[in-house]
Amino acid sequence: MLSAVVDSRVSADGLTDPAGGHPAFRALDARDQGLVKAILVTALRFRGTIGAALEGCLDRPLPAGALSLAHLLHVGAAQILHLDVPDSAAVDLAVAAALADPRNRRFSGLVNAVLRRVSREKAELLAAADPRRDTPAWLYERLVAAYGEEEATAIATLHRLPAPLDLSVKSDPERWARELGGIVLPTGSVRLAELSGPVTALPGFEDGEWWVQDAAAALPARLFRAMGGKRIADLCAAPGGKTAQLAAAGAKVTALDLSASRRKRLDGNLARLRLDAETLVQDLRTYQPETLFDGVLLDAPCSSTGTIRRHPDVAYTKGPEEIEKLAGVQAGLLDAAAALVAPGGTLVFSNCSLDPVEGEGVARSFLAAHADFALDAVAAAELPGLEAAVTQEGFVRTTPATLRLSTPALSGLDGFFAARFVKNS
Repeated sequence: MLSAVVDSRVSADGLTDPAGGHPAFRALDARDQGLVKAILVTALRFRGTIGAALEGCLDRPLPAGALSLAHLLHVGAAQILHLDVPDSAAVDLAVAAALADPRNRRFSGLVNAVLRRVSREKAELLAAADPRRDTPAWLYERLVAAYGEEEATAIATLHRLPAPLDLSVKSDPERWARELGGIVLPTGSVRLAELSGPVTALPGFEDGEWWVQDAAAALPARLFRAMGGKRIADLCAAPGGKTAQLAAAGAKVTALDLSASRRKRLDGNLARLRLDAETLVQDLRTYQPETLFDGVLLDAPCSSTGTIRRHPDVAYTKGPEEIEKLAGVQAGLLDAAAALVAPGGTLVFSNCSLDPVEGEGVARSFLAAHADFALDAVAAAELPGLEAAVTQEGFVRTTPATLRLSTPALSGLDGFFAARFVKNS
């Protein structure tokens, strides 16, 4: 599975999908599936520093092309350095795996020696770890170019921590924070530092009182100001967090998604939340509504680099070429979304990329090409407690280092960009 992510750019979510994931993974019981996920995510989250630790414990470099051996060592070292697995068990299982693989059988002694040395030198290896190594070079260079060395290092450091769980609640966030043992963020989201069981078992889930949504992802829908009674289209809508926000605020929502299966998931989430919206399986580029909308929200597909803290595989499944390609896709979708806005209406463009090419660059190009739209700059006062997320231009830009709270584990947001435009009357 680690090889599939790193060498073939397969998403970890796809590999661990209950229905279509890796067959050997799906054959495991729930407890072992949880362990596999933990090992995979940890090996990806600390890939750079694990690699450096292994290099320091090797007398000579691994043979060229020995990718499966390298991945096996990474899996073993991830458990020894970062997980609550007995070191001896991690070593023994790695040796057994090497012996069972014809490619690695002759290296079983090396696996044993290297991982036992990692175990002996654990404290020194962890003390020498540099979080910047855990961000691939291509990505770290782009973060430094966009945010500077200090902010890029802060982002890389937080990427090493599991993301907290944020909930958007229908009402009374203070009550739900008390009931769920969380805190209320400045945005009104409820944040849980850790989760001891399935989300579906938490109070309020079955009653549709809240839904899972990172606090940063909840910002774009808030940019529509008063929504009661307005007709708003949510494009690329599934799984429906933003649709739910708009509907809960009283908007008459039309939610589009290109995928029938994603639309089914959207309908299921709205049903649980007891919220109403018109949902359509529709390509927004060919959509021709009878009446234009008061507001249009385009949360566009992107590289998702803003979600690396909760999806560390993104750093290895995406690359610079995909960022450039996706920025072009976003520009085309934004042009199509603009055609759905009524005169005087509002258009909000957002995505969960950290890269300005996919955010600020697309927004500026849109304004340059559309004389019938103007930037409706977001004011810092609109996001109390998150004023730092509003840029001088009036865009919204969050990073994993944006929100500093009492502990690093509680701090941070997904990386998000949002811009608000108004169509000339």
